[in-house]
Amino acid sequence: MSSSARFLLLTFSAVAIIVVAKSHRTISLEKEEKELVRLLNSINKPAINSFQTEHGDVLDCIDINKQLAFDHPLLKNHTIQLRPTNIPEWTRNNSSRKNGGSMPFRQNGISCPSGTVIVKRTTQEDLILSKLLKSMGSKYSTYVSSKDKNLNLTGYHFAMAVYTHTNYGAKVNLSIWEPKVSPTQFSSASMLIAGGPKEQFQSVRAGWIADGFIKTGCFNTLCPGFVQVSKRVPLGIILEPVSVYGGLQSAVGILIYKDGVTGNWWLFVHNEMVGYWPNSLFTKTGLGHGADMVSYGGEVYSPVNEKSPSMGSGHFPDEGYKKAAYVNGFEVVCNNDSIFSVPSLHVKLFANTPNCYKAFHVVRAYVRVWFNALFYGGPGGCV
Repeated sequence: MSSSARFLLLTFSAVAIIVVAKSHRTISLEKEEKELVRLLNSINKPAINSFQTEHGDVLDCIDINKQLAFDHPLLKNHTIQLRPTNIPEWTRNNSSRKNGGSMPFRQNGISCPSGTVIVKRTTQEDLILSKLLKSMGSKYSTYVSSKDKNLNLTGYHFAMAVYTHTNYGAKVNLSIWEPKVSPTQFSSASMLIAGGPKEQFQSVRAGWIADGFIKTGCFNTLCPGFVQVSKRVPLGIILEPVSVYGGLQSAVGILIYKDGVTGNWWLFVHNEMVGYWPNSLFTKTGLGHGADMVSYGGEVYSPVNEKSPSMGSGHFPDEGYKKAAYVNGFEVVCNNDSIFSVPSLHVKLFANTPNCYKAFHVVRAYVRVWFNALFYGGPGGCV
């Protein structure tokens, strides 16, 4: 089992447009190499400044108007929104004692100039391994959008809390762990916001993922669509420090909400405006009108010939704070007004393999940040 990395996970999916086609044709190594070079030249935009991190990644400052997002055909004439129309006022209580540690970004000496955004430079290894990770994919959004009770979940395991009510965004704090995984597995924690019927189901998601590839990066950051505005937080960044069993807890704050004027879905990481998914990407019956569901917790994948990896801390949720992975600080926007509040309706729990992974819900709490909190995870070992 290899050591894993922590990345900001960012996905956009629409069930109606995700089609996987199998092909039996073979591509020569020479042609594949040329295709990778072509993709890299297309994805990596000209850098104004560049920095190398202690982990060997290269971070580029690129012109905000020349980022990958604008390769998307629906964004050719898009006008960048530099700030949300209304910046939401939410509970800003991120003390180490209650929410678990300091801000998990270390970028001393890295600063991009005005008019640029910071991005992680994509390598050939990123492309190859990201393609492999995408072939595994995430099954959870497919599961929640389907009414098919016989949906094949082989290899996929979840321990989640689900809020199934109309909303326009949500926020959570995700504790960060370093589960051990093999090169064909992943273990993740995230918040997903979704809406629409099965045929028009759409979702956005953010969090962290540990995979056996070490440098896979995020699911869909290599695809156009997400408009970045931050000069400080690149997508695909390694999150550290991680939580220590019985010791210091580290967490990342994730907030996603719909701008009541533009309709764009904004992503904040801690208090940083990272960027947004433009409203033009969504259908009126999907996330264009708002969301129907929020879910948060853990997901792992393992092929059937391997025992599944650990989720979260690798310990069951009944061990509690400092020993089990958690998601706290859950609040939602109930009206299209950018005002976050503790929901009056409770969440439901879902764990499809409770012998290996469990979910525990904190129903009542004296501290607001722990209301509707979730402890989740387990040692794995399922096949």
